[in-house]
Amino acid sequence: MSQAESISRSAIDRVVSEVLPAVVDVRRAIHMHPELAHEEFNTTELVVDRLRSDGLSPKPRTPRTGLTVDVGTVGPIVAFRCDIDALPIAEPQELAFASKVPGLMHACGHDAHTAIGVGVAMAASRLNLPGRVRVLFQPAEEAFPGGAYEMLKDGVMDGVASIMAFHVDPALRAGRLGFRAGAITSSADRFFVTLEGPGGHTARPHKTVDLIGAAGHVISNLPGFLQRKVDARSPLVMTFGKVHGGSADNVIPTMVELSGTVRTADRDLWESVPSLVDKLVGEIVAPFGASWIVHYQRGLPPVVNDPVVTAVVSSAVSALLGPRAVTDTHVSMGAEDFARYVELAPGTLVRLGCAENDASTDLHSATFRLDEDSLEVGVRTAIASLDALLRTT
Repeated sequence: MSQAESISRSAIDRVVSEVLPAVVDVRRAIHMHPELAHEEFNTTELVVDRLRSDGLSPKPRTPRTGLTVDVGTVGPIVAFRCDIDALPIAEPQELAFASKVPGLMHACGHDAHTAIGVGVAMAASRLNLPGRVRVLFQPAEEAFPGGAYEMLKDGVMDGVASIMAFHVDPALRAGRLGFRAGAITSSADRFFVTLEGPGGHTARPHKTVDLIGAAGHVISNLPGFLQRKVDARSPLVMTFGKVHGGSADNVIPTMVELSGTVRTADRDLWESVPSLVDKLVGEIVAPFGASWIVHYQRGLPPVVNDPVVTAVVSSAVSALLGPRAVTDTHVSMGAEDFARYVELAPGTLVRLGCAENDASTDLHSATFRLDEDSLEVGVRTAIASLDALLRTT
């Protein structure tokens, strides 16, 4: 099938208008009943039931959470990934469909991603696409190091030629989409530093090892020292998130524990950071006489968008919505476990505008709000993009 025979805009509009009420209903139902990572049982059941009622054959990961659904039986496979978990954030009761679960909220747009995924599967089944579409409903994106690894062990990427995903972006108005070839998100690793010494009296720090003082130097100096060891053109963020040591004002403790995260958008730098951290901690605490242990926990690499897939999707969106709907976007220092999928097949993560107006709002915040017009835009542009990817495979 030639590029000239791609699915028409009128055909896309027709099927999206048919499935959009279900997409909105799914989003609101999920939003009202958020579930944390690895606990998305009701969300999984809701999506499975909705897809089955539309004549599709989803495959739930029983007894675990999440599912996949294939549309079509022959031809190449392109995939669309969405995530299904929520966050431990209390939502103000302003929306008619606000969270009914105390302390939990879909504050990162995963309810919208999931609803769009449902719409993509339903719309694809109504169109004559030149291949197969696989929609992945992934659990635990917000967990460390993410639920993608579990999905990959199930073989969800077997036979997939290319993959795409959306992440809603409250910095863009609904109707606009952000694209970037290369790194679009950063890595996310955790590090744990344990300092040890004999302890002693705070009146006589010269007779022992002042672990609190040593820890203060690690906190103050390690991020800066690390940045001086890497190319300044490669963004790198090290931040401490936890400090624990001591139990009395007049006692120098025998142990202090520190932990935090390291993030970079440079894949090569991501590989080299662990050894640098260990070496620098040793150099900082050596004058104090403290012993140290560094445990560095790999998390996620950067999401690196394939330039060809990104160009195909960007062109499809521009043809459907007009060139003004497409914009360049920035590298985020946040992480996304979509990185694991693009290690196995070329893919692209696209920022889907969802801002209602010019009011300040952000992801992972109780103030997060989403313009539901972004749901229709998401389904329409995903279908056009998947169709284009199939025709270039």
